[in-house]
Amino acid sequence: MLEAHHFPGPLLVELANEFISAVREGSLVNGKSLELLPIILTALATKKENLAYGKGVLSGEECKKQLINTLCSGRWDQQYVIQLTSMFKDVPLTAEEVEFVVEKALSMFSKMNLQEIPPLVYQLLVLSSKGSRKSVLEGIIAFFSALDKQHNEEQSGDELLDVVTVPSGELRHVEGTIILHIVFAIKLDYELGRELVKHLKVGQQGDSNNNLSPFSIALLLSVTRIQRFQDQVLDLLKTSVVKSFKDLQLLQGSKFLQNLVPHRSYVSTMILEVVKNSVHSWDHVTQGLVELGFILMDSYGPKKVLDGKTIETSPSLSRMPNQHACKLGANILLETFKIHEMIRQEILEQVLNRVVTRASSPISHFLDLLSNIVMYAPLVLQSCSSKVTEAFDYLSFLPLRTVQRLLKAVQPLLKVSMSMRDCLILVLRKAMFANQLDARKSAVAGFLLLLKNFKVLGSLSSSQCSQSLSVSQVHVDVHSHYNSVANETFCLEIMDSLRRCLSQQADVRLMLYEGFYDVLRRNSQLANSVMQTLLSQLKQFYEPKPDLLPPLKLEACILTQGDKISLQEPLDYLLCCIQHCLAWYKNTVIPLQQGEEEEEEEEAFYKDLDDILESITNRMIKSELEDFELDKSADFSQSTSIGIKNNICAFLVMGVCEVLIEYNFSISSFSKNRFEDILSLFMCYKKLSDILNEKAGKAKTKTANKTNDSLLSMKFVSSLLTALFRDSIQSHQESLSVLRSSNEFMRYAVNVALQKVQQLKETGHVSGPDGQNPDKIFQNLCDITRVLLWRYTSIPTSVEESGKKEKGKSISLLCLEGLQKIFSAVQQFYQPKIQQFLRALDVTDKEGEEREDADVSVTQRTAFQIRQFQRSLLNLLSSQEEDFNSKEALLLVTVLTSLSKLLEPSSPQFVQMLSWTSKICKENSREDALFCKSLMNLLFSLHVSYKSPVILLRDLSQDIHGHLGDIDQDVEVEKTNHFAIVNLRTAAPTVCLLVLSQAEKVLEEVDWLITKLKGQVSQETLSEEASSQATLPNQPVEKAIIMQLGTLLTFFHELVQTALPSGSCVDTLLKDLCKMYTTLTALVRYYLQVCQSSGGIPKNMEKLNKSKSLNYTGEKKEKPAAVATAMARVLRETKPIPNLIFAIEQYEKFLIHLSKKSKVNLMQHMKLSTSRDFKIKGNILDMVLREDGEDENEEGTASEHGGQNKEPAKKKRKK
Repeated sequence: MLEAHHFPGPLLVELANEFISAVREGSLVNGKSLELLPIILTALATKKENLAYGKGVLSGEECKKQLINTLCSGRWDQQYVIQLTSMFKDVPLTAEEVEFVVEKALSMFSKMNLQEIPPLVYQLLVLSSKGSRKSVLEGIIAFFSALDKQHNEEQSGDELLDVVTVPSGELRHVEGTIILHIVFAIKLDYELGRELVKHLKVGQQGDSNNNLSPFSIALLLSVTRIQRFQDQVLDLLKTSVVKSFKDLQLLQGSKFLQNLVPHRSYVSTMILEVVKNSVHSWDHVTQGLVELGFILMDSYGPKKVLDGKTIETSPSLSRMPNQHACKLGANILLETFKIHEMIRQEILEQVLNRVVTRASSPISHFLDLLSNIVMYAPLVLQSCSSKVTEAFDYLSFLPLRTVQRLLKAVQPLLKVSMSMRDCLILVLRKAMFANQLDARKSAVAGFLLLLKNFKVLGSLSSSQCSQSLSVSQVHVDVHSHYNSVANETFCLEIMDSLRRCLSQQADVRLMLYEGFYDVLRRNSQLANSVMQTLLSQLKQFYEPKPDLLPPLKLEACILTQGDKISLQEPLDYLLCCIQHCLAWYKNTVIPLQQGEEEEEEEEAFYKDLDDILESITNRMIKSELEDFELDKSADFSQSTSIGIKNNICAFLVMGVCEVLIEYNFSISSFSKNRFEDILSLFMCYKKLSDILNEKAGKAKTKTANKTNDSLLSMKFVSSLLTALFRDSIQSHQESLSVLRSSNEFMRYAVNVALQKVQQLKETGHVSGPDGQNPDKIFQNLCDITRVLLWRYTSIPTSVEESGKKEKGKSISLLCLEGLQKIFSAVQQFYQPKIQQFLRALDVTDKEGEEREDADVSVTQRTAFQIRQFQRSLLNLLSSQEEDFNSKEALLLVTVLTSLSKLLEPSSPQFVQMLSWTSKICKENSREDALFCKSLMNLLFSLHVSYKSPVILLRDLSQDIHGHLGDIDQDVEVEKTNHFAIVNLRTAAPTVCLLVLSQAEKVLEEVDWLITKLKGQVSQETLSEEASSQATLPNQPVEKAIIMQLGTLLTFFHELVQTALPSGSCVDTLLKDLCKMYTTLTALVRYYLQVCQSSGGIPKNMEKLNKSKSLNYTGEKKEKPAAVATAMARVLRETKPIPNLIFAIEQYEKFLIHLSKKSKVNLMQHMKLSTSRDFKIKGNILDMVLREDGEDENEEGTASEHGGQNKEPAKKKRKK
């Protein structure tokens, strides 16, 4: 056959036909002979003379093409597919011929065994160097994406398919091999890589989920190993993820879109599926996964920190997709960590590096990830312990908050690894004597954490430490006898170190006092040591003689260094710590010791402490403010050293009073004398607080509003409120009447509750014992809410306020404010426990209903609460305008807004809420702009979850037009009164800006839909035969878009003719009009695309265009006139005009194109723009600015300035 090229042409054709018929009939024996076919075809291609082929005469090249065509259109035997495909690499082919072969080979995929596909793919990739790279990649990706989808459906058991199910492992191994083949091919042929990235990018433009599937994502991640494509691919995946989350957010926020767009799987789930699949030795994917995970966490984690609080730099709307993307990054890393051992070290190292090096930026998301990694496998991480101990060396340079969270995260490791624990103790001891205050505080935090978590033998088991080890790992740290003894010496050693802190700065001591209670609760054997330490510390500041006043040496608590005066001993916190530890000791330890004969001196400290607290209480009540040198005549200014000293003393005394109030209440068992003592202590607190407020008010200092955190514990606040408002036990009434007689005291109790909730909202925890324990906080929140709710609903504000005219807010109003804060805090921190929370608010008879309780849904419970607040709002609105309490109304609307988020949008309760809100807006006219704004916001947020708000917008725009009048004064506008809440005071700017921002959202949704449709059309034009059927499913979407735009045009038409006040309203209107035209242009461009593929445009589009044109000329006339009013005052107004005119002209341009394409005259109702003169004539402007308010000059400016159209000159009867 070496001489084949000498064969005559007809013989070659005959030989080739023999082969082809053998292939088509399946009569090949072993396919060896196929090696000859490429030689024959190559020889044939060189023949220049014409050959008889079939009925015609063709050249050698054309003959070869026909033969290949015949071969590819026939049947191929499954066993020879690979050989046949491989054969073509030796034949010189034109692009068209390559396409034939590739299509044939791809169509054979579905007929072959799974194991045979990788070699076929390999041959195809080799062939792709001749052309058709795109088809090869598309075909492979499409086939495996479909296979994956089918496989998932089979596994989830949705459909009982007759297909023989492929074992999961086999499918993943085949996919892995194919990915390796493709990556190898890309390394040899970069063009293939470019084609892959381009193909997936194009698919993304319309809809990010079109082209991405677990297979294509895994392929992309493997390609990241090629340096050249790494950034490009990771960038593509990053944008896909965020786009996917943004789409999800848009869909969730709009019922209109949910009805039109089917719910699909999201990129995030696909990526996590890739992580799961990578267990089948897809080592080539793991590196890419780790990089993607870190890129997502770095790019979308929380941003800047201010005063220790994380500040989100982006506006709240874009925050959600960013948070989700960051969370996805963390999930990818955690799951990859669990599956792949070889990559663990690297993940841990990178996380720790970020924790250590990014001290200034927020790293909470990395610490959470670290905590999850450690929780998952403390034992596995022992091998990486050097990395962790390395991080310990930097502890003294890190911010306190980071140190606390880092140590809490690695705490399970400390239980497993002794060497790590020793290393940490060395670091902490060094830090104890560091120069920086923060380092010393970190040392205290670290030691306290160790004390909490290393139990001493005989300690009571309390609710165990918050991070327990998983069962499989517990055996490492069995608390054997030796272990506990070792722990005891270890803990006492730490206690020694901590005692040294008691001579350090106030901040360090404060941390110690705040931590001791938790240590005791977890490690009860340390009680003696801790209580003795506290007692000896207190004795330094306690006046032992029983008749000396005051009972505490305040001077000793203050440090004077030259001119600088600072607090040395936070005495109030010391007492607070003692009081809580003592209460805990009495409740838990003493009952257990009742039976045992205890050594006397061990008990002594607790008696001593009780006596001291008793004595301080009695003497504090007898003390006057003069005894503390803090009466009204004292100096409290922040500028003198005496003033600063007095301020510090005053806060100490107030703190001590609060601690004693809680102490006396806890031991009172409702005795009347104790309650009288509490009231006396409160009066002392109140006097000081009043003096401080008065002085601060006079000085107008910034500290006037800064109140110190209350020292009362949240548990006590909830018990106190319950006693004050809900306790109906007969024997308690007489003593409680003492406290109830003081309105001031009750208001103070509610105020502290508010302060605690505010603290929870801002930081996620509260101060005081159990303040870091989410379950206890939740329990207290439920109790407090129940009391506040009862107090507010049973004693309305109106009743309370009519009785007494006092300064400040009434108790009912404070209760309502508390409820508003609690509802938002619970949704923020306790979303999963909402059902439990709402059940706790139900004050009805508990016992009988427990069983039925479980069936009541969140929506039903929420609806019950909503009804109570609706009644209150209706009562408010029924009052006279002058009695209308706008603060309360505003709070009620905020409460209703946060509760309505808990309703299921498809439930009847939701519809009821929507119609009720709508009714309120229609029937009540109030001139309070803030109330109007919040009520309208509530209406819109409900409406959007139910259906599109365009009709609502149209009605509101008519109301605004009616109230503000027309631009043309001679035109009488008919007043439509759809919504009474729209009146002269609220129409502009309040309602006007609200409806415009809603219209903007609707335009955004429509824009999104158009982009989606465009993406579909561009993909359909790729496969022509699909396009004829594919235009049909889009019809409902097109119709919806046109309906939305039609109604919005009416809305804009109303506003354009309204005499809006200059300023933000006109600015926003012009900006939104620009968007409107941009969206219309996008729609026209979409129809241009459709015209190319199917020809013709729907009738709706013509109607829309007609209605638009009628408004449109009006708009073009009116707009400059509307701006004219503003012109005289501000030139700034005119910035949006050129943009608007540009948008209009773009629209006209594409409309003319479309008219030509579709053979429909869309321009018949339009008047084309004629002039584009934006020249500002300075002399006229000066004149106008001088004679602000004279009619004809304003008109002149208007026509000069808005000289986009000659027509406005006709309509100039205007102020």
